[in-house]
Amino acid sequence: MAGLWFEEMTEGLIIDAEWRRTVTEADNTLFCGMTMNVARLHLDAEYMKNSEFGRPLTNSLFTLGLMIGMSVHNTTNGTAIANLGMTDVRFPVPVFAGDTIGVRTTVLSARASKSRGDAGIVTLLHEAYNQRDEVVARCDRAALMRRRPAEAA
Repeated sequence: MAGLWFEEMTEGLIIDAEWRRTVTEADNTLFCGMTMNVARLHLDAEYMKNSEFGRPLTNSLFTLGLMIGMSVHNTTNGTAIANLGMTDVRFPVPVFAGDTIGVRTTVLSARASKSRGDAGIVTLLHEAYNQRDEVVARCDRAALMRRRPAEAA
């Protein structure tokens, strides 16, 4: 499914990403390397062995990116003009290598743009959950969305 037009983003609409992805140790190591995050709690299994978690935590910014990325194909792919911001980002449960992540998106609000007649502003609640259906991440995301062109109507 392609992204939704502004007019399709009605308040209360719930969109399931329709697929899941298992997080790997390599995902976490690569992301930490790419972002130059050398925190031992992400990369040092021996250090984390005696922690309250018992193993390295997946970098939360990887989890955030994965959550939003997994939602794109059936929410904003080809219909978003720009992300305007993300607020209320939370990570209530840690993610570990081996966890399988799914994503649900809820349209919180939608309003016409005051400065652009061809667009509207949509606020989306993204929630990522693990294989035990525990919410592992959430955020509100504002996006500038294209209105449906007349020829597509």
